[in-house]
Amino acid sequence: MSTPHTPHTQDGYLIDLAERLLAHGLPADRVEATVADLAAHLEESGAEDAEAEFGPARDFARQLAPEATTPDGPPEGHVETWRWTADTYVDEELLNRFGDQGWEVERVDALGRFVSHRDLARPQRWEYRRELITRGREGLDERLAPDGWEACGTWVVYAWFKRPRAASLGPAAEIAAPPPVPERTNFLSRKFYALLAVLGATVALAGLWAALDDGEASTGLGFTGGLLFGAAVPLTLTLGFRLWSNRRGRGR
Repeated sequence: MSTPHTPHTQDGYLIDLAERLLAHGLPADRVEATVADLAAHLEESGAEDAEAEFGPARDFARQLAPEATTPDGPPEGHVETWRWTADTYVDEELLNRFGDQGWEVERVDALGRFVSHRDLARPQRWEYRRELITRGREGLDERLAPDGWEACGTWVVYAWFKRPRAASLGPAAEIAAPPPVPERTNFLSRKFYALLAVLGATVALAGLWAALDDGEASTGLGFTGGLLFGAAVPLTLTLGFRLWSNRRGRGR
């Protein structure tokens, strides 16, 4: 069966993805529609690196066709893939909780989501730590490497590191019966929402102060509205894209 034609056949990532989806047994028309949708998304979003946007083609193909198998059965080293997000109030706790369930973080994507996978054949326990990198990462990797820590993602001013627990637990690090993939993908804490509320109240007070100082209520309303709109646009776009990504992942 030939690879479905798409307007973006020059993109090696999409060609590779299409071939993997066909190998997983998906019908050619569904593969063509899926790849065309992804190509359109890359154009609209302006993303230049398809792998950075969707993850490795091998894992993304399995995510799009989780129940499909190759003619010879599941590929060697078959893995589950899961993307999720958490704020910095709870991320380390959750990383270690899910790491104890066999989830290994591959990277942190542009939206701050932890792109994780778990080996279905022999899931292993992992542990994590977060470091602040406001002054760069000079010497950080070298300082942590002797203790077995390996970088697994960065976002804004944070870097995350992982290491297998097999070094300390030995055979006990292997999980006999891992729990199913969590249904949730967002783990934002109450402290995070409280912070948003404080920021909103601060904006409102700033608008009130501007109105009192100018003597015109319209000044305060305009000032407050401008601040809220400026903050809401990127937040709405980010949350909208997350919801779209999650629905798309569940619908495939």
